[in-house]
Amino acid sequence: MLVRDAMSTVVLTIGPDHTLRQAAALMAARRVGAAVVHDPDAEGIGILTERDILNSVGRGQDPDAERTHAHTTGDVVFAAPSWTLEEAARAMTHGGFRHLIVLDRGGPAGIVSVRDIIRCWVPDRVPA
Repeated sequence: MLVRDAMSTVVLTIGPDHTLRQAAALMAARRVGAAVVHDPDAEGIGILTERDILNSVGRGQDPDAERTHAHTTGDVVFAAPSWTLEEAARAMTHGGFRHLIVLDRGGPAGIVSVRDIIRCWVPDRVPA
């Protein structure tokens, strides 16, 4: 099975000046664990995950004052839609993260998460 078969095509894109609270609210409303951060003044795209927000709050930072650009991972590992799920899982394990931005034709086409991969590998749960 390939990344294109598992990825979510719902890609939440936010700006670098969103507050962490705004980012969290948007992520919660769309039921996603990561957002693509696009800064038109910077090169490339980054990712903000629920873990990034949690780490900030855990350090006592104010989610209404902290901006996403200060918490965005800029050194992003990208996946291709043609990667196998094994390749994606290996990249996540090696990098210690749970989300990969999927790039197609130079832009974000989706996000694949550990949960997406597990959903493909584990058969539907049978009710008791």
